[in-house]
Amino acid sequence: MNANTDHNSGGPTPPSPSNQPDDEIPQHEWDISDAAPLEGGGGSGGSGGGASSELQAKVTKLEQDLAEANSRALRAMADFQNYQKRSLMNESIAKASGVAGVVTGVVTVLDHFDLALQQDITKVTAEQLIGGVKVIREELIRVLQLHGVGIVNPKPGDDFVPGIHEAIMQQHAEGIAPGKVVATFQAGYTLAGGAAGGGERVLRPAKVSVAPSV
Repeated sequence: MNANTDHNSGGPTPPSPSNQPDDEIPQHEWDISDAAPLEGGGGSGGSGGGASSELQAKVTKLEQDLAEANSRALRAMADFQNYQKRSLMNESIAKASGVAGVVTGVVTVLDHFDLALQQDITKVTAEQLIGGVKVIREELIRVLQLHGVGIVNPKPGDDFVPGIHEAIMQQHAEGIAPGKVVATFQAGYTLAGGAAGGGERVLRPAKVSVAPSV
């Protein structure tokens, strides 16, 4: 009795959702054809094909640039080799021209020697022979000077210059200060200007005697 009273006093009990029939639950039908494709997804593959074409174009461009760079390098190497060949040829021609110029001048001096040797020694004096030798010597010096050769022939009392003068002995001489040149035993020679490759070069130092320091 009390159980019924409590039941009646609480009012009617609402039906539980589990007691509802299945056909009363709303059903949602999904059409997957209407769904938007996921961003970055496969889809039809159009975006993936575009990226592949762009990558292939970059590779082709790099290959073309590499081929052009190799071609430029080969041309530069060929030009440099040709430049080296021309430089060696020009150097050889310049040397040959220089030698030819010297030889041409010396040949003239040889002509003077031949004329002197053809003289009848019974009809010339010693003074005449010496005079002829002096003329030939002056002609030879002139030819050498035309090609940049200078003569080093210091006089007594001149300063001793190492490298240009070579002291072979010490010699006392009146009026010559210590360390000065006393006498020249053999003249020296220099090559000046462009013939020496820029600056003056000593071909042979003059052999001299020098006054002693003490």
